[in-house]
Amino acid sequence: MNVNRTLLLGVVAVALAVAVSVSVFRGINGDEVGDVPIYVVERGDFVREIHADGNLKAADATPLGPPTRTRRPLKIAWMVPDGSAVAAGDIVILFDPTDLEEELREGRHDAATTDTQIASKSVRAEGDRHNLERDAEVASLELDYAQVYQSKDALIFSRREIEESEIDETLAIQKKEHAEGAGEAHHGLSQAELDLLVIERRKAELKIAEAEELLQALEVRAPHDGIFVLHSNWGRTAEVGQSVWGGNAVAEIPKPETMEAQVYVLEADAGGLEEGLTATLVVDAHPDVVHQARVSKVATLAQRRDFRVPIQYFNVTLELERTDQTRMKPGHRVQAVLLLDEREDVLSVPRQAVFEKEGKKIVYVRREGRFEPTEVTTGPSTLGRMMIEDGLSEGDRIALRDPTRPVDEPLEEDQESESSPMS
Repeated sequence: MNVNRTLLLGVVAVALAVAVSVSVFRGINGDEVGDVPIYVVERGDFVREIHADGNLKAADATPLGPPTRTRRPLKIAWMVPDGSAVAAGDIVILFDPTDLEEELREGRHDAATTDTQIASKSVRAEGDRHNLERDAEVASLELDYAQVYQSKDALIFSRREIEESEIDETLAIQKKEHAEGAGEAHHGLSQAELDLLVIERRKAELKIAEAEELLQALEVRAPHDGIFVLHSNWGRTAEVGQSVWGGNAVAEIPKPETMEAQVYVLEADAGGLEEGLTATLVVDAHPDVVHQARVSKVATLAQRRDFRVPIQYFNVTLELERTDQTRMKPGHRVQAVLLLDEREDVLSVPRQAVFEKEGKKIVYVRREGRFEPTEVTTGPSTLGRMMIEDGLSEGDRIALRDPTRPVDEPLEEDQESESSPMS
């Protein structure tokens, strides 16, 4: 009984050893040497593409917002819901009139006050003018009297009387000149003060006119039929109660005849992204139909898609080959694939098989029972694969991990599969 049990245990041990042996030597492409997985280099097509998501938007749309001529922010009092169907002439946005109504009252008050000041100043100026003219006439009469009755005859008048008469004439002349000069100066000053009041009146009139005009523009109406779509800024849309400066669009009504897609590409994936690249996209609402497109615009700088998330994206506009109005609506979510590079009959290997040693890119080629470090020239790469331009041949068997390191030793930062940026 014990012998049979011993034999049975031996058979089980042999079977386990064979199973372990088979599992150890079974690897990628059906090959593994020891504990190092092997990849057999083959020729094939190399495709480098980017996956991105975004939304459809009209290539042409009518922006809606506060009047561009306003010099102050206006508060949104009401809006139709985002995505509402509207007809031409419908009110879609209302701005709060409170501040403008207060400004209109202030303008009218300023105008009335200025009118009162102008009238009062005109009356006072007219009275002062009459008084000064009267003073000038009196001074002129005194001068005439002094000149007619001047004591000049030395045979009749004494020298003192003659000198006093000359002084009286001189004083009369100066008094007349002063009265005339004072009248001219007062007239000029009064006119200047009236001119300033007229300017203030014109300012009040402009204030009134602007307030009245803007009050008429607080109702924003749809210029044509369409869908009311709110603008998004860093993932945020305008809300009731928010203040908006003139010229900043709050929403738009797209024209659905020509659609385009606005998609977002991660900054880390944007290498080689440029205008003119071909792309395909599907609308989430109709995933069974693939639409052809091309990159028509790439943002100059990467920005956050959501102000709360620090990840940066490049905003990319895709021009559609054609617009299918039965399946495409503004705001529909899309999934796009942008083709960066496509090559036929080239060598490519998994990124994890390429290592960087002393500034050189190498792979470990299995030859005559051992791994030989071989320098290679790499080309474009994707997230998982790298094209080899020189250094390898079809059929070469390469290591998928560094065979010079134990299995349990952590990989260093210089391994190409982890640290190298995408080309």
